[in-house]
This record gives sequence, C-alpha cells and structure tokens, in this order.
Amino acid sequence: MKQENIRNVAIIAHVDHGKTTLVDRLLWASHVFRENQQVEERVLDSNDQERERGITILSKNISITYKGVKINVIDTPGHADFGGEVERVLNMADGALLIVDAYEGPKPQTRFVLSHALERGLRIVVVVNKIDRPNADPEGAVDKVFDLMVELGASDEQLDFPVVYASAVNGYARREPDDGNMDMVPLLDTILDEIPAPDVDIDGPVALQICTVDHSSYEGRIGVGRLSSGTLHEKEQVLVVKPDGAERRAQIRKVYTFENLGKAEVTAADAGDIVAVIGIEDADIGDIITDPENPVREMAPIAVEEPTMAVVFEASTSPLVGREGEIVGGRQLKERLMREKESNISMRINELEDKSGIEVAGRGVLHLSVLMETMRREGFEFQVGRPRVVYKTAEDGTKLEPIEEATVDVPNEYAGKAIEVMGTAGGIMEHMASDETMTHLSFSIPSRGTMGLKTRILNATHGEAMLFHHFKEYGPYTGEMAGRKNGGMIAMSTGKAVAYALDTLQERGRLFVAPGDDCYEGMIVGESAKEGDMVVNVEKTKNLGNQRSSSADKAIQLTPPITFTLEEALEYIEDDELVEVTPQSVRLRKRLLSATDRKKAKKN
Repeated sequence: MKQENIRNVAIIAHVDHGKTTLVDRLLWASHVFRENQQVEERVLDSNDQERERGITILSKNISITYKGVKINVIDTPGHADFGGEVERVLNMADGALLIVDAYEGPKPQTRFVLSHALERGLRIVVVVNKIDRPNADPEGAVDKVFDLMVELGASDEQLDFPVVYASAVNGYARREPDDGNMDMVPLLDTILDEIPAPDVDIDGPVALQICTVDHSSYEGRIGVGRLSSGTLHEKEQVLVVKPDGAERRAQIRKVYTFENLGKAEVTAADAGDIVAVIGIEDADIGDIITDPENPVREMAPIAVEEPTMAVVFEASTSPLVGREGEIVGGRQLKERLMREKESNISMRINELEDKSGIEVAGRGVLHLSVLMETMRREGFEFQVGRPRVVYKTAEDGTKLEPIEEATVDVPNEYAGKAIEVMGTAGGIMEHMASDETMTHLSFSIPSRGTMGLKTRILNATHGEAMLFHHFKEYGPYTGEMAGRKNGGMIAMSTGKAVAYALDTLQERGRLFVAPGDDCYEGMIVGESAKEGDMVVNVEKTKNLGNQRSSSADKAIQLTPPITFTLEEALEYIEDDELVEVTPQSVRLRKRLLSATDRKKAKKN
C-alpha cells in the first residue's frame, strides 16, 4: 500500500554545488519560517565547522509540508570522507534530488553518491542549479548527467529522469531555463509527481531498521530509520534483532517524527515515515526493531564501512602544556573520546594496550581532523602522531592496504605535471580524457600516497587543479614510499623567537614561526632546504660592540611564516614527529624533544 501523504527524498550533490542553500529555499517556500523571521544562511549547516569549511559533515533530516504531503528531506554530505553517512541514509529514501552545477556539470563526488542511489533503484530528479552563473550551460550539464548515469549502469526507467532548472541563491526553480518563473513551486511539484510514495504495509508487523544513530546526554542513544511496516507506538514492547542474529526484548520510551527543522514527539508513527526512537540502550546501525509476536528478521543488511586511516591521541607532554587549553589530562581526553565513540558510528575508537593513548580510526585525514578541531574548540589540549593507514591480511597471508580512486581535473598545460606528481605518490593512471581546456585524469592510488597530495598537486599546477579521492577497495601492499625529502629546523632551547635569529635562518629554509612566538627544545620551527634535520637557535640576538656597524640601521625583513591547518600538519609530519593541538595553536614537534635522546634513538 502506498502512503500518498509522505515522500522520502535524499539530496545528492558535489561539495559546493548549492545543496544546503537549495534546502533553505524549500523551507522558505513551504512557510516553515515567518515572513519577518531572521534566519541564517545555510540553516542546515548548523555546526560551526560546516559553516566555516562550507561542507556538510553530518547527515540531517528535516521535513516540509506541501499541498498536504509531508516531504522528508535527507541532507547527505558531499565529501567522500563522510561517505559512511551517505551509504546508510539512502536506505531511508525512495528518490533523490541530484543537484548539479550548471557550469561545472557532475563531479567525482557526485558519482560516488549517485552510484549508491542507482544501486538502490531510487528515482532520480536532476536539479541543474546556478543557472544564473556566467557561462552556465544547463543543457550541457544535463547531457553530462545522462552520460554519467549510462556509465554507472542506470536502468532505462532511471535514465528517463525529470529535470528542474534552479538558482537557489535567487530562490527560483523552472521547468525550462528561461521560462521566467521566480519561485520554488516547480521543484516542489516535481517532488510530489516524480518521487514515488513509500510502498509499505501499514497493517503488517512493526519493522524498523536503524540507519543512523544519534546520541543525547539526556536520553541516551537515539535510533533513526524508516518504518517499513506497521505502526510504532510509544511505551510499546519490541524485539531488537542484531545483524549477527542475536535477539533481545526492549521497550520504546519515546517516538519522534521529523517536523520542519526539529523532531516532534508522537504517540504513534505509521509505516513509510522516518522516525527516531528512544529506549533501545545499545541501538546500532542495522538493528531491526520489530513485533515480538510476529517478528520480521530479514531485511537487507546495512554495511558500516571500515575505517582506512588511524591516528593516536595522547595527553600533551609539551613544555607549554596548560598555557592555552583548559583540559589537558589524559583521563579527560579518554572520557571525551569514549563519549564520541557512543555517537560516532563511522569512527573506531579504542584505548591502546599499553594505555599510552587512544587510537581513533576514520575514513581519511579530513574525517579525523574534524574531530580534533571540535575538541580544541571545547578547550582540549593534546598531541597526535602521524596518521597511518589501517592494513588488513588476506586469507593467503598477504598484506593488504586501502586503495583509493583519485580524480584530477587540471588545465591541459599542467596535465603532465599532475601525472608526474601522482606517479611519485604511487598513483597508477586508469583513465584520461580532455576537451579544449581541461584534462580529466583518474588514478588508482594507495591511501598512504594521498597524504599531502593536494598541496603538492596545487603547487605543481599553480593552484589550478582540483583533486578528489575516495576509498575504492583493499588491494595488495605496494611497497615502501619515500617520506618528506627536506629535514626540519629544530629549536635547541625554550624561549621566544627573535627576529635577528630568524633573519639568518630564513636563508637556509622556510620558517614556521614569527618573532615573539613561544618555542621550546625539540619544536619544529621551520623546514630546511636540505635533507636531514638541523638544530637551530631561534633566540640568538645580535652581539653589541662599542662601534657602530655600517648595517646597524638596516631593517630586518622577514618572509611571513608558513601556518599549517590541522590537515596540513597531519600530512606533513613524519613517524618520529607529533602535532601539538591547543585551542589557539597547531605546533609541530619531535617525539623526543632532547637532541641527545634523538641521537641515542637513532643509534639503537
């Protein structure tokens, strides 16, 4: 039976193609906000980091009501590091809006999510956004989407997709690019007409598969999923069937449905709707909540993708510890990460056997750095080692490592440079296509090779290239890779950096500190132009004699120091180095601060 008063639609888009802005416009069009209400732009990017980075990190559910039909909108991340969110939430949808930039057309990240949507047989509505852009080519973008869907093996029915042209920034959607319509009604009508209503059994036994897990400090774990059959009531006794077949009884304390931007508590929810349930203590991805008397045990399993990169968090041992952060203890660090483990299903968080730190494994450096950034904003001060890939062992005993699919879009004149950089990082070219201006390259590359790759590609192509990569599979280990060529400049003492000392040092490499910055013995203050580390004195001052030198009045001119973001710092360091993270600073340091200790360790 079809639930005609509900539509469940996921939104798919490449990073920065206007997905979150489009959702804003749908909310306004369905009168979720009052006419005079002050609303921030990109209202769904509620997390500070989502706003600053301009990306969606967490999948979110909202609903809007249009012509008496409830439209559940599932916002999906556009970045492959958060692909774990995407693969699961598509299980809740019956159709998807594929948002494509009218100038750029579909991009690699679109391909990743779209392939999952097509596999699940979702009805795709193509929304060509930013048609107001100069050089926009809406028809060209539609042709590229068609070619991509053919390549991904779409069915004939999926290839006959409806197209809506939009400018989310200006708040209009159109059936034709120049038909003059100035509101969002055509898009809302298309969702009702083209996205199928959920086909469910209202009178059947309760069956709900948990697709995402949220966590509340008041309520505990919250399981979110689409009710496939039956009616779920609050205070109801249910059977929880784990993916491994284990079963236990539980009571649903509260049932919520999604209403506008939040959740609304209800006494009962009908099949076809997306619901959140409270009361299942160890609710996990893939769990089936069903009727104890007439249980549904068989539903398509939901795979939670394996992490491919891990990093160890430790309490800070820096001489400057406690100056900038309020929370510095190892116990508090452990408690915070264990709380994260409760709610963040896509990360694997475990304490090391020797209790020296907590290992956090995720889908990539960006995935890990988002957690670090969140923690430093909460006042934590800690240190992390170099990220390392998570290896596996095949059945025949061979070592396997994660392999990624990387795509590079680069102007034709720099294609050779890009291929050279990818080759040195272990990339094997699989596909190459070019038009009048751009070359599109795709590579198979070990995850280890992607560390610092974006910076090298941008440097080689004068900032013109666009690089995207996402996990493809585990493949045979490809051998050792060369690390950083240049050595570091290591401070020999603790104190503030002095302009006179930095002036002489900048001739020998690139500096990471400015005059007046706090430095300590073992801190990396710059990069040497040569191989091998060199110990330097950043506190050296000019010896004053009683004669006036000819250069006395020469002003010292320093090149601005290089500042690292968290991701860049993690990708820069070597195995014997650490990143010190505080609420105000990101510093690089040697694991062993004393030069004598480092020499001894080298001998051993």
